[in-house]
Formats: sequence, structure tokens, C-alpha cells
Amino acid sequence: MQPATRNFLALFCGCLLFHLAGTWSLPLIDRDEPRFAEASREMMERSDYIVPYFNDRYRFDKPPLTYWCQVVSYRLFGENAFAARFPSAVAAALVAVAIFAWGARLRLARAGFWAAIIFSLCLQTFVHAKAAVADMWLVLFMTTAHWAGYELLRDRFGGTWRSVVGRPRALRGWWWFFYLSLALAFLAKGPIGWIPLGTVAIFQYLRPVDQFARRLLFVRGIFLMLALVALWGVPALLRTDGEFLQIGLGRHVVGRSFGTMQGHGGGSILTALVSLPFYFLAVFITLAPWSWKLPWLTRRLWRQRDALDLYLIAGTALVFLIFTIVKTKLPHYILPAFPLLGLLLARHWLEAGLPERALRRWSAITAAVMLAIALIGFPLLAPFFPSAVLFQKAEPYLQPEMDFAAYDFDAPSLVWNFRRRVRGFLYYSQRHGRDYATLQPDEVRQFMERAGPHFVILPTHVADRLYPSLPSGYRKFSTRGFDIANVRWIDLTLIMKNT
Repeated sequence: MQPATRNFLALFCGCLLFHLAGTWSLPLIDRDEPRFAEASREMMERSDYIVPYFNDRYRFDKPPLTYWCQVVSYRLFGENAFAARFPSAVAAALVAVAIFAWGARLRLARAGFWAAIIFSLCLQTFVHAKAAVADMWLVLFMTTAHWAGYELLRDRFGGTWRSVVGRPRALRGWWWFFYLSLALAFLAKGPIGWIPLGTVAIFQYLRPVDQFARRLLFVRGIFLMLALVALWGVPALLRTDGEFLQIGLGRHVVGRSFGTMQGHGGGSILTALVSLPFYFLAVFITLAPWSWKLPWLTRRLWRQRDALDLYLIAGTALVFLIFTIVKTKLPHYILPAFPLLGLLLARHWLEAGLPERALRRWSAITAAVMLAIALIGFPLLAPFFPSAVLFQKAEPYLQPEMDFAAYDFDAPSLVWNFRRRVRGFLYYSQRHGRDYATLQPDEVRQFMERAGPHFVILPTHVADRLYPSLPSGYRKFSTRGFDIANVRWIDLTLIMKNT
């Protein structure tokens, strides 16, 4: 095995094992993880890999790439939290390899290696490499697109333009890599994955490259990218009569841009102005423990920067700018900029002659702390996930034909946990012409009195009021836990009828 291949393989395996640590011991966290995990399970149950469903209803929030990866993982490891999170860990390890390879291509192998470590050992990656969501796949393909985009331009700064224009085959592989990455980034999380196109355009404006149009072949490339997306997108639109476009793109892309969703962000102009520095604060918190060097890096780049610096700055700034404008704000939206920041920081750290032993020391301390949290802290937190605890208590008595309902607790984890053993879905109450995922108090008894086995989950004080003594054939299980989705402690009771 070649030394370079061995190094890449060692980095991938090390990062993968690191990110997987503890993923089996922590229940899926509401709301996003159970939604992704359950949609993937229903995709597999239906053998329908075009249109995702959650709880037997359309789920248009995200394109299908993450669901496809989770389906493969389920077939390998079964339907569990580890399998749901495994694809994100794989994607995070591949991001590290891509960063290292990018540095090696530029004869900056040490900088590429430390950039991969900086990315892998920051707080934001620690969270999302262990999360059953789409973000890490988006980061992977945006990183490879940024890398390929730079390769299509880089000879301008390491030779003459004739060196590439005279040998177009040298660019062909990178051209395919660029547009394929953009297509996969879209399939991971939608149009936001096309940010690298903007990075290339900004860089061309700042540092014009000869034969730019010939290098990028935008018309052919965009056609290729859209054609790849259309292989899934057209059948999805036809199957849903255009709803996937209307809701997936309209509500979840345009809606997030011009309004807030699920309480993330602010609706007024004043709130928007106040929130402008949001991502500057977010990067200092979530790039920890490396963010303490960002002021130093900023001063150094202000004094001196070359073409690579300018390209990485353009990509980072564009991510920050777009999500600063978007009204819905979440800290992880800027995660695609972290590989670029990692390369900037590692490169200048080494070029400035700062001690490499400091990188080793901080890496060792950070890795040890993160492993302790994952291997010791996660199991200690598991008993405070009420859906998972209720499922464990009730599992011996669950019957496949059961359906179930809830009152004042509509966490998606209910669907994910209990559908591991029952074929039914969370019951929707019909009120005022709409579906509601939770019952009204007077509907609880009606639901339980229906023929057949059922169960209902509701706050303990409501259960005690409705059922001061259980009817014959009923069982009751109770727990206290933390409702993450609504940020509250809650006492829950499951009441079950087995006949």
C-alpha cells in the first residue's frame, strides 16, 4: 500500500471510530433526528425511494440523499440509533479525508492534515457527526465542490494559463468532480449546496483567470448538474403533483429565507438587525477550541494573503453572508464554512512558525474530553429521554397491530421508538378541517374505547385525572424526562389496552 493511501485510510478510520463513539447509547434527539430516521425506515418499508414519508404523511423537508444512506445503514446494522447516525459519521470522516487531500494536492500536506484535525475536533462537528441529519453530507459535497472549483482555477497562480488550456484533459476530471459534487450537495439539502458556484464567481471577479469560461463550461455543467438532480426530482414532482416543489422549495427554502420557521430567528426588522452578528458569535462558540486563534488569523490575513487565502475567504464569507441574510437562524448553518476555516487556520499556523506541539496538545485534550462525553456522559443522559424510556418499559407488551396516540406531547421520537415494534402510526385528530398530532383530553377516552389494542401517551397528571383506577385489561407505565423539543421537564404516562 502506498504511504499516501495508508495515511488517507488511517485518517478515515480514526475519524470514523471517533465520531461513532457513543452513538449507540444516546436515544435519537427530538425533533430532527427521529424525523430523518423514521422517514428512512418508512422509505424502506414502502420500497419507495422517491417520496419520503413520516408517520404515513409526506415529508418534503429535505431531498432524499440522507434517507438513502440511512436505508443502507439499516440493512447493515438494523433499525436503531447507531445505524441512523452511522452515515453522518462516515460523511464527517470523508470530509476530513477531503481536506487532507486538498492540502496534499497543494503540497501543503501537514497543513491539510491539521486542518482535518481542526475540523474533526471542533464542537460543531462533534455534534453533527453524531447526528442523524443531513448536514454532514451537505458539508462533504460543498467541500469537494470548493476543492474542485479551486483546481479548475489554480494553475493561474502556479504556472501559466496555457499549461491547462493546452491540456484540457487535465481539467476534465475536476470538471466532472465539481458538478457532480454540486448535484449531490443539492440532493443532501437543497439549493444551498450550490454556494461553491458563487465562490468561484466571486474569486473570478477578484482575481480574473484566463479562459475562465472554457475551464468551467457553465452551460454544460449546469445542465449536467440539473440532469442528475432531475433523475430523482422529476419522478418526485410527478408523484406528488408538484407538492414537493411547492413545500420543499417554497416553504423550506424560500420560507426560511424570508421568514422564521419553528421559532428560529426573528420576524421584525429590528430583530433582524440585532441578529446580524449571530454567526460571528456562533463560530466562536462552535469552532471551539480552535476559535481563540481566529482574531490572530484575521489580523494576519488582513496584512498578507495569496490566491488560496482569497478563495477560502470568499467561500467562508459567502456562507456567512447568505445565512446572515436568511431570517431563520441556527448555529449549524455555517458548518459548511468550517473546512475552509480549518485550512486557513492550519496553513497560517504552520507558515507563521507557531509550535506544532500546541496543535498536538490541544488535539489530545479535546479528543479526550469529547470521548469522555460520548462514552460516559451519553449513557448518563439516556434515562432522561421520556419516549425511549416509555418504549423500553412497554416493549414486552406491545403488539404489532397496535396504533397509538398522544396528548400534549407530539415529539417525533414517539413515532420512531414505538414503530420499532408496532405497525400502526401515531393517530391524528381531525379538528377544524386539519390534522393534529395530539388529542384533546375528551378524545383520549374515545380513542382508548375503540375496538382493538391501543395505547396513549399523555402527561401523568392528566392520566391520573382521566383514569384514577385502570379498567380491566389496561396497563400503565410512567416516567419523568426532559422534553427537548419544548425545553421542559415532563412527567409522562403510557396507558395501554391489549384487547
